[in-house]
Amino acid sequence: MAKVLVALANGSEDIEVVTVIDILRRADIDVTVATVMPELKVTTSHGVQITADCHIQYCQNKSWQMVVLPGGLPGAQCLAGSDALKDIISDQIRHEHWVAAIGAAPALVLAARGFVAGTTATCYPTFRPLLEEHHWHHVNEPVVTYNNIITSQGPATAIAFALQLVTVLKGDVKAKALAAALCY
Repeated sequence: MAKVLVALANGSEDIEVVTVIDILRRADIDVTVATVMPELKVTTSHGVQITADCHIQYCQNKSWQMVVLPGGLPGAQCLAGSDALKDIISDQIRHEHWVAAIGAAPALVLAARGFVAGTTATCYPTFRPLLEEHHWHHVNEPVVTYNNIITSQGPATAIAFALQLVTVLKGDVKAKALAAALCY
C-alpha cells in the first residue's frame, strides 16, 4: 500500500489539506498527517481544527512514496521553517520519490528553500514572482507534473491535484473511477 505523508501547520489552507487527505484515503492510500507545530491539534487558515497523527520529527528516516505540502498562510511559512520537514523533502528528492505542493507551498516551501531549481511548476498566482526568482519555470496550469514533483495552484484546483496524486500512486483507472464517484 502506498504511504503518503501530508505535512500540516497552523494556517494551512483548509480545502487543500482536507481535500487531499479525503481523496487519498478514498483511494485506499495510507495517509499520515504530521504537524510541524508543537501541539498535535492544528487550526487551519479558516479555523477548522485538525488533529494530526503525529509530529513531523517522527516521520524522518521513513520511506514515503509521496510527501504532500499544502499552502495557506501562515501554514506554508511554518512548513518552510521546519528543518525536520526539509530533511524529509531532501530524502524524497534524493530517492526520486514524489513531492507534491499546492497553493503557496511550491514557492515558499520548495523553491525558496532551494529545492530542484529549474523545475516547471505552478503555484498560487500571488507567489509566481517568488517561484521565478528561485529559478523555477512557472506555467499557468491548474496542476503540473514535472519529473517527481506535482504542483497545483490553490483551493479551486485541490480536487484535480488530489486526483493527480491518485493517478501517479494508483493508476489512471483508479483515479478515473474515484473522479466519477465524486461526480467530478
